[in-house]
Amino acid sequence: MLDTHVWIWMLEGVESELSAATVSVIEDAGGRAQVVVSAISVWELAMLEAKGRITLSRSIDEWVRAALTAPGLRLVDLAPEISLESTRLPGTPHGDPADRMIIAAARVLGGTIITCDDQILSYGAEGHVRVRNGRQVP
Repeated sequence: MLDTHVWIWMLEGVESELSAATVSVIEDAGGRAQVVVSAISVWELAMLEAKGRITLSRSIDEWVRAALTAPGLRLVDLAPEISLESTRLPGTPHGDPADRMIIAAARVLGGTIITCDDQILSYGAEGHVRVRNGRQVP
């Protein structure tokens, strides 16, 4: 499962923010149609763009349409199980609602979050969700 910023970097061609090993893992997973993005990432992306915190290579509508048709990528809806799990996360989870949904989705689906977010990485280090540091070489 790609954290929102990783999804943006991959689709915007800013792969230099990630380790070569991480890019390879994502590309390999894409070849098996196993790259997952949470529907909350679409919302988070739109909020970042609306607030002027990011600028995309094309209009938000076009970007999302193209990004969701990327080969090997699957969008995960905000199913009731994921929404409920986001309110019941063990330990001290991230306070950001979008990140809580991404964490919950990974837990419900049994996936690994690829992220550079220190709070999600710390939460994963506590054993609550599987994570991969997108900047570290394994």
